Amino acid sequence: MLLKDKTAIVYGGSGAVGGAVAKAFAREGARVFLAARNRERLQAVADEIAAAGGRAEVAPVDATDNAAVKAHLAAIVERAGPIKVMFNGSGWADTQGALLTEMEFDRFFGVVEVALRNWFNTGTAVARHMAQNGGGAIVGITANAAREAYSHVGGFGVACAAVEHYLRQLAVENGPDQVRVTWVRSPGSPDAPGVRNAWQLRADERGMSFEEVAKEFGKDTPLRRVTALAQVADAAVLLASDLAAGMTMTMANATGGAQVD
Repeated sequence: MLLKDKTAIVYGGSGAVGGAVAKAFAREGARVFLAARNRERLQAVADEIAAAGGRAEVAPVDATDNAAVKAHLAAIVERAGPIKVMFNGSGWADTQGALLTEMEFDRFFGVVEVALRNWFNTGTAVARHMAQNGGGAIVGITANAAREAYSHVGGFGVACAAVEHYLRQLAVENGPDQVRVTWVRSPGSPDAPGVRNAWQLRADERGMSFEEVAKEFGKDTPLRRVTALAQVADAAVLLASDLAAGMTMTMANATGGAQVD
């Protein structure tokens, strides 16, 4: 087990990506604390983990509330000891589906603000804690749009790029205290509801079926497919584990070769 007996927080643990990563962390032996705003959805993920023999507890929190994040972290540490792994898969209030020339600034910038506020609150609090407790691994997730421009994605690509650079800076500042900061760059898995909705918008705009759009997204990758959610979660496990002890300020490219480093 790659994460045996490590205490992990998964922000956005009620979502498709966060839930998949939480299950993968638990499968690899971590004691997982699921964090998001919706207790009922968190509990559903925790129940699945428990049914598979893993350990998961629910601790609701709004990641955009700095004071709440700090109090939430302190409560977990008091209960379970030092946090060694953190993953943030919280949603960013996405605003896709229109051209930049057709939207107001507030709509465009909203996703950027939410993404950075979410990451600033969680990343700084957890990095500070890890630096004081022997280090740890912070793992994020972004998308192809961090590097490659696409039409009709609103502020999403800008938010991804901003988060990636925030994580680089967090890595530089906390590396001397053995805090590693990495992220998975995902192509957007077709079995994740949020991605599916975005792709459906693209399909509707172009008069295509969802299956045709999915095939189009995968046709130019070396693997001829778009990476599934479980494989993205496995990449997060690798980054969080001691097998990646020499990795920080970098990403695991899970795009199936859609982007070349």
